[in-house]
Amino acid sequence: MSAPTNDLLIEVPTTHPSMAEARPALDAALAAEFPGGMLRRSWDGDVLRLSGPGASGEIVHEEGRLVGRADLKPPASLMRPVIEKKIGTALTKAAG
Repeated sequence: MSAPTNDLLIEVPTTHPSMAEARPALDAALAAEFPGGMLRRSWDGDVLRLSGPGASGEIVHEEGRLVGRADLKPPASLMRPVIEKKIGTALTKAAG
């Protein structure tokens, strides 16, 4: 998968020192915000890969922040505000 083009970029400061520490909270927060499997998640080492209808992205731990990046195409691009809010809420919940 190619790197996301950063159509969507969300950065949230975290108290977790590593992605390994944030992983359980991040998995739980994303499952709560995106029930029913619309957002597929898979871990590639310390990178959480995300995909859904018209969207691909990743969440990483960078310099004390959880950083979400996504490439949005239709139909996801039409729902950008909703996706941005849900990912932002999940990152904030997982940040500790």
